[in-house]
Amino acid sequence: MSAIFIQDGAARLGGELMLPASATGIVLFAHGSGSSRFSPRNTYVADVLRDRGIGTLLFDLLTQEEDRDYATRFDIELLTRRLLAATSWLQGESKMQSLQVGYFGASTGAAAALQAAAELGNKIAAVVSRGGRPDLAGEQALRQVTAPTLLLVGGADFGVIELNQQAYALLNCKKQLTLIAEATHLFEEPGTLEQVASHAADWFAQHFSMLK
Repeated sequence: MSAIFIQDGAARLGGELMLPASATGIVLFAHGSGSSRFSPRNTYVADVLRDRGIGTLLFDLLTQEEDRDYATRFDIELLTRRLLAATSWLQGESKMQSLQVGYFGASTGAAAALQAAAELGNKIAAVVSRGGRPDLAGEQALRQVTAPTLLLVGGADFGVIELNQQAYALLNCKKQLTLIAEATHLFEEPGTLEQVASHAADWFAQHFSMLK
């Protein structure tokens, strides 16, 4: 594991980069509101991805001070800018330049992932949203996403299911919407987070291999 820092203006954002041997791609994690790079759910998914030979970068989208402001947690433009800064840093590292890049977004982080994917086009190989709010990316960005996108939603996450269905209808890329049976928003029910990680790993592995 390598501890890294990403600079965005005056903000210095901590992160953890882990790259398995012979990795085919790397996934940047965009966490949800009130969370951080230490999110236990994202950490678990990252472990599963690395077991499949996929690198991971978990980093803080907000400084501690920014995260104390509830409104900032929902500033999708700011979260997107931070994700783009992390992507730019990653692609500037010589040992990373041959790797395909994917995004894994949770909650509000899913909106940032989709906005960033819309901006970067074919530079992003795949996107996965877990319990996300892709609707917050906005209609224009959703229509511009070209990266294959998987929306994973809890089957009992009522309200969020409908918001994902609305966003799904606007996507013009290869796409899939999967409901995880009996799961609520945080996928705390037994076996549900494991399903999320398995679906995500399959999605990234498939689309990274297609672009080799």
